[in-house]
Amino acid sequence: MRTIKDWPEAERPREKLLDKGPEALSDAELLALVLRTGDASSRMSALDHARLLLGRFGSLRELAAASVAELCDLKGIGPAKAAELKAVFELARRFGTVALRQGDRYTCSQDVFRHFHEQLRDRKKEVFLALLLDSKNRVIRQVQVSEGSLTASIVHPREVFAPVVRESAAAVLFVHNHPSGDPTPSREDVEITTRLREAGELMGVRVLDHIIIGSGDYVSFVDRGLMG
Repeated sequence: MRTIKDWPEAERPREKLLDKGPEALSDAELLALVLRTGDASSRMSALDHARLLLGRFGSLRELAAASVAELCDLKGIGPAKAAELKAVFELARRFGTVALRQGDRYTCSQDVFRHFHEQLRDRKKEVFLALLLDSKNRVIRQVQVSEGSLTASIVHPREVFAPVVRESAAAVLFVHNHPSGDPTPSREDVEITTRLREAGELMGVRVLDHIIIGSGDYVSFVDRGLMG
């Protein structure tokens, strides 16, 4: 089997990119440039590996969500190539994120969605976060409260408000993801939000919102009139 170096120059992914630009390459050709080399023992080129990966996972987004162990299950993909792929997808995720940095002022739910969407949309478990704010709604820091199925036993006011008290935060908003991709609030989401809002009132801490991140969409409890 010929390697990519044996192909006509116009068909090689690297030369094609340099000549026509990256937009001219297929997903498999771009992945082949990341992988760089094939596997001599199986006589597979980097492009063969790229096509195998896309065939196995179905799309770039599913490939990006795959674990290192899942990637290494494919013949010819070892820890080094798996690490290269994870690094590229992480760079892409960070590039697509609009950061809410310490000191930035929170103004609307869309700010939170843009900040957390790429970070949370492909997580396989629910992650519950608290964004701590000062009296002028400026970001102090974000805190992960829990990871796993969202239940009253996991998201307890005691654990949620402990970092709020430590940081002397004047306000807090909550963010979590739905691995299903559908951000519609569940009954548990509504119940937990009510408990946390009531706890905040007792402690003199403003609970500004609870925002659920889905795949390409989100729900804000305030925007939906669900904060009571």
